[in-house]
Order: sequence, then C-alpha cells, then structure tokens
Amino acid sequence: MTVDLEFHLKVTLVLVAAVLTLTSAFASIKRFLACRRFVRTHGCQPVSKSLNKDPFLGLDAIPWTIRAVLQHRILERTCERFRVYGNTFTVKELQRRAILTVEPENIKTILSVKFHDYGIKNRLKPFQPLLGKGIFDTDGDHWASSRALIRPSFTRDQVADLTTLEALIQDLFKLLPRDGKTIVDLQDLFFRYTIDSATEFLFGQSVGTLKKNHSDVEFAHAFHYAQRAVIIRGMLGPLKMFYPDRKADECNRICRDFAQQFVEEAFRAVAIQKQGQNNPKAELKQKKHIFSNELASRTTDKIRVQDELMNVLLAGRDTTASLLSNLFFSLTKNPAIWDKLRREVASLDGRAPTYDELRSLRYARCCMNESLRLHPVVPRNEREAVRDTVLPLGGGKDGLSPIFVPKGTLVGYNLYAMHRRTDFYGPDAEEFRPERWEDGNLQPHWEYLPFNGGPRICIGQQYALTEVGYVLVRMAQEFGVLESCDAGPWEESLTLTLCSRNGTKVCLTPA
Repeated sequence: MTVDLEFHLKVTLVLVAAVLTLTSAFASIKRFLACRRFVRTHGCQPVSKSLNKDPFLGLDAIPWTIRAVLQHRILERTCERFRVYGNTFTVKELQRRAILTVEPENIKTILSVKFHDYGIKNRLKPFQPLLGKGIFDTDGDHWASSRALIRPSFTRDQVADLTTLEALIQDLFKLLPRDGKTIVDLQDLFFRYTIDSATEFLFGQSVGTLKKNHSDVEFAHAFHYAQRAVIIRGMLGPLKMFYPDRKADECNRICRDFAQQFVEEAFRAVAIQKQGQNNPKAELKQKKHIFSNELASRTTDKIRVQDELMNVLLAGRDTTASLLSNLFFSLTKNPAIWDKLRREVASLDGRAPTYDELRSLRYARCCMNESLRLHPVVPRNEREAVRDTVLPLGGGKDGLSPIFVPKGTLVGYNLYAMHRRTDFYGPDAEEFRPERWEDGNLQPHWEYLPFNGGPRICIGQQYALTEVGYVLVRMAQEFGVLESCDAGPWEESLTLTLCSRNGTKVCLTPA
C-alpha cells in the first residue's frame, strides 16, 4: 500500500512538473510570436551595436563601469562610447538589459509622445527610505496628484519674491574673504546657501547653515549622507540585503523626523486658519507663502505631505547648488566672460535686481544656459518600458530604423553626451562659450533638456533659474575678480546630481 502511494505521488509530481514546463514553454512561444508580429507591424530593426562581447550576462561591461566610476570619468567615458558605437546602442549587465540613446527624437518619444509607455517604478525602492512616495519616484495617478498638489506653490508671484534670496546673500557675503589671496570653496557655501533657501521656502524656517558651523547642523549632514545612500541602493539592487547601512537608516530617520515637525506645525496652522481663531503668530506666518502650509491646506494625509516635502527639498537644494558650483567653476576659468557679465550687470547701478530686471539680463541667462548644457545637473536618466513599445531611431546598420523595446527594458538617455554633440553645438561643443546662445543663434528643442521634458518637466524650473540668476548677479556686483585656485580641469562628482569633484576654489577681489 505504501509502495503504491509513493508511486502515485511520484507520478503526480512528474505530471505537475511536465504541465508547468509545458505551460511555461507555451507562454514563451506565445510571447515570442507576439513580439515577432509587433516587430513586423512597426517595421522594427535590431540595434546593430552592443557594448557587450559577452551576450549572456554582460560581465565584460562591469569592469569598465567600475574603472570609470573609480576614476570619476563615467560621463566622459560614456561620451566616448557614443562616439564609437553611435547614438543608440544596447548594454547588458547581469540580468539588466538597457538601450542607451542620445537621439532627441527617441528622448522626445520616451518623455512625451509615448509617455504612458514608460515609467520609473525602478526608482521607488532605492528612493523610498528617504523620500517616501512622491513626485520623483512614483507613476500614474499618484504622480499626477503629487504634481497637482505641488504646482500651486510655484506661481509667478512666489517665484518673483526675492526677499529671502537677498537676506541669504548677505549671510553668504559675510563668509567670503575679500583680500584676493585667501582661498574659499564656493561649492561648499552654495550647498549651504541652497539648503537654507529651500528650508525657508518649504518650512518657513531656515536651518541656517550659513550662520553656523556646517558640521553643527545635524540635518544638513544627514541629508547629504542619505542621498549618497540612495545611489548605492540603486546600484546594488537586490544585492542590497547583503550590504546593510545603519548610518543611512539613521540619517533617513533624522531627515524625515526633521520634516515631520514642520508637517505637524503646518496642520496646526491650517486648523487655526479654518477655525478663524485670532492667533497673531499664525497670522504673521500666513502673510508669506509656506510650502508645507500650502500642502496641508490641500490634503489631510500627513505622510503624503511629509513625502512631498522631502521630494521638493531634494530638488531645491542639490540641483540649484550644483548649477551654481559648475557655473562659477567655468566663470573662474574665463575672466573675459566674467568681465562681460559684470558690464551687463552694471546697468543696475549696484542695486539688487527686481524679478523683471533679472529676467532682462540676457548675457547672465546665456551663462546659465551654457553651464546647464556643458554640465547638466541631472546628466543621465532612464525609464522602464511598462509595455511593448517602439523608439523611432536606432535600428539597422545606419541607425535610422525603428527599434523594438520589450516590456521591462530600461531605456537610458544621456544628456551630458547629447549636449556635447558637435552636430548640434559645433566643433567647440566641449568649451564653455555663452556667446553661442546670443542673438537667438541657438534655439534647440529636444536636444537641450536641462529640466527634462514632456509631462514630467520640472515644475520648479523658473524658481531654480531665478535663485541662480540672483546669486550670479549679486556676486558680479560685489566682486571684480574671480581667480581660480584649481589648476586642473573640471572633474565630475556624480551622485543624484552633478557637480565639481574638487569644489569651486577661488580667491575673490571686491569690485
């Protein structure tokens, strides 16, 4: 009896295994045939160039990536890859297959034309411990509601209020040596300036790093470390379980606890306002726009408000500071450009500019545009195909045919490399030359994307440009000479944003 039972059990297991194998094989065949029909229908051709010689796991690409990262030249080396392999090629690393492109039409398709064919769900796991679920790591309805929640805080009236920027620039000026000999790292100060600005805008209360020793500000230090941990989690993927980082966990807690106190205060302020209570302190705060209060007035979900605050803080601090640092690094290497900028700014007669005056300074805008071209603060990005789809270019030997993008494929677009294409920007595309933007000579579309494009275009674009422009103009009014104290060229420091690895070290001489 026992023998018969064992026999029947084995037969059953064999049959189950056979059924599962056949089912899997049938699904694979069905999928293969569906993909083949899709490819034929859309006239797709395979991408002719691949970075890999190993077609299975792509192990040969990993050492190259590690070396480039350790040498702080991953962006430079990637530009070389595009010159060798063309504007679109494929790469495989372990189980991850990706298509890399610098074709504007492909990027337009990803970000706009076929926006709903792509998503960013691959960001959520590495970003969530710090940012929660917000505008930068969600898709679909959640992302759409995040954008709707945030957009009202970036109206023209909010962007045009320069009062806080002037107060902070005075804090910055107090820390700048004026003997023309003492070296100062502007990059460090710009990161402190922008976190002070961002926290003032978001919470109505600055962390005040420009008024304190930087190491004494727990939140600023924790926020910096937590962001670096996001990159590591993203690189490790499922291997993260073998690399616990207790310091990152603690920094995430510090950052979110810091934001939470302002969430509670915002909800209290909104409740008082709704009840019509006479609270002088609350009324005083209501006279100026406070981002956290605005969010609290639009939703009752405290976690949602906390998540969105963290998302906007990330953008408000790092992207703006990186742009300022890269811009001033280039300006210190080009005294003639600094002199030309100062001549334009002289039209203000030493006054702090108004918002409209700031927008009228064309050469200042050219300098910002050129910095964003040469050193885009988010130099590369990617999307994951959420369904089978097509890109218009990259297939066939000439790279001009459509290509098939299977569901689950990552498509990476590299703005750093695209912004340096000589067919778009001329043979001097590697040089910092703001004049290329003068007189409307250069009017790029999808080949220039410093703030992304399509439905996910940066909401805070004008806010960031206003802040950077204000610092640029006030510095040009205050200092006649910027002398570079870094003998070498610009080197990349790539985390969530891109800035100078060696900082922006200068000596300053007053005007």
